[in-house]
Amino acid sequence: MSSDPDRECPVDGGIDQQEMVSSKKSAVLVDGVILNGPTTDAKAGEKFVEEACRLIMEEVVLKATDVNEKVCEWRSPEQLKQLLDLEMRDTGEPHHRLLELCQDVIRYSVKTNHPRFFNQLYAGLDYYSLVARFMIEALNPSVYTYEVSPVFLLVEEAVLKKMIEFIGWKEGDGIFNPGGSVSNMYAMNLARYKYCPDIKEKGLSGLPRLILFTSAEGAAPFLVCATSGTTVLGAFDPLDEIADICERHGLWLHVDASWGGSALLSRKHRKLLHGVHRADSVAWNPHKMLMAGIQCCALLVKDKSDLLKKCYSAKASYLFQQDKFYDVSYDTGDKSIQCSRRPDAFKFWMTWKALGTSGLEERVNRALALSRYLVEEIKKREGFKLLLEPEYANICFWYIPPSLREMEEGPEFWAKLNLVAPAIKERMMKKGSLMLSYQPHRGKVNFFRQVVISPQVSREDMDFLLDEIDLLGRDM
Repeated sequence: MSSDPDRECPVDGGIDQQEMVSSKKSAVLVDGVILNGPTTDAKAGEKFVEEACRLIMEEVVLKATDVNEKVCEWRSPEQLKQLLDLEMRDTGEPHHRLLELCQDVIRYSVKTNHPRFFNQLYAGLDYYSLVARFMIEALNPSVYTYEVSPVFLLVEEAVLKKMIEFIGWKEGDGIFNPGGSVSNMYAMNLARYKYCPDIKEKGLSGLPRLILFTSAEGAAPFLVCATSGTTVLGAFDPLDEIADICERHGLWLHVDASWGGSALLSRKHRKLLHGVHRADSVAWNPHKMLMAGIQCCALLVKDKSDLLKKCYSAKASYLFQQDKFYDVSYDTGDKSIQCSRRPDAFKFWMTWKALGTSGLEERVNRALALSRYLVEEIKKREGFKLLLEPEYANICFWYIPPSLREMEEGPEFWAKLNLVAPAIKERMMKKGSLMLSYQPHRGKVNFFRQVVISPQVSREDMDFLLDEIDLLGRDM
C-alpha cells in the first residue's frame, strides 16, 4: 500500500480525461490498484448478454419442439475434451470467443427439452418457468430474510400454502430446498427432533439408539417413510394402511412424493395418494411432472408450531436480528439448513399463474393418457413385453429381438436379454434419435423405463419410440 492512501497520483493514459476533469479528482491508489470509478465495461457486458440471449433463443428455445433436431450430439469424453476449450487461462478471452464456446456448449449438451427425451423424471420446456429462471439469475437473490428478498419470500409462502391445500391439510409449514433427497433428510431430522426435542443440546450420544422401523432389539422407532411414485416403477404405497400403523404407535409418517405428488393436482388421478393428508410431512418436486425447472423441490410439514425452525434454527445474529423494523416472522431462512437459498418457488409460481390449476391438471392428465396409449401399443407389438401394469407415468418394458423370441425363458434367455437394452441405448445415443433409460431392478434383467412428462410429446412420438427401438434392435 502507498504511504499515503489518499495521495493524488498522475492519471493513467487509459482513463477518460474528460471524466477526470469533470470529477476534478485524480486517481486514488491502494496497493497499486486505482479505486476511482467502476472498472467493468458495462456497455460491453450488456452487449454480450444481449447476444448470448439471442443465441439461447435461436439454438435452444426455438428448436425445443423440433423433432427433426437431434436429442444429443454424442461424443466420448476424450473426443469432447478435444472439441471444447476447457482450459482457464491467466488472461480473459474476447466476447466473440465466449459466444463460440456458448454455441459449443449448446451443441454438445443433451436437449432435455426435446419431445423425444424420455431419459429422466424431468423433461420438456415450460416457457413461463424459463422466464422466471432468467429473472432469478439476473436478480441473483437469496431467500433468507425479507429485507433482501421480499418478493420471493412472499411468493414461496403463497406457493407452499397452495401445495398444502392440495395435500388436504388445513394449515402447515414448509420450505423449498435443493432436491427430494434433502427434503427426505429434513423430514427425518424433524421426526427425530420431535421425538427427542433436546437433541440439539445433548447430541446423539445422549439419545437411545433410534431406528426408522420398529424392531425387537430394544431400539426406539421414530419414523416411517412411505413412497408415492417410486423412481423406477412409479409405484405408490398404501398410505391409509401405513398411517393406521403410525397413529397406533405414535410414529412420524413421511411421504416421499417427489415424483408422484403432482398427481394431487388431477381430480382423476389424485386417488393414487389417497391418505396423504394423514402424513406428518411430504416431499414434492414440481420440477418433475409439472416442469418447473431443475431444481424446484418442497418439503411440506403438517406441524404449525414452528417445528422446522426449532429443529434447524442457528439464530445467526448477523441475519436474523429480532429488533428489525418489520415483521421478522417473514425471515424464514432460519428454518433452513442452508444460508444462501435460491427462490425456486418463483419458477413454479410463474407457471401456476400462467396456466392456472386447470392447466397444471391438464398436463398431468395428458401425460398419464399418453402413458396408457403407449402401454396398449406395447401389448399389441411383437417383441415388446411389459414388466408390469403401470400405476403412473413410468412404463417399464423389455424389447425382445427376433433372435430370442423362440427361445425358452430360462437362464440363457435372460442373460442374453440383459444385453439388449444397453446395446440399443448406445445406438440411439450415437444416432441422437431419442433418449430412454434402462436398468435392472430386483432380480429383473435390464429393461427400458419410459417416462412421459412434456406436453410437447405426442402420440406420434410414442409410435416413433417403439418403431425406433425395433429398428435399432432387430438385428441383435
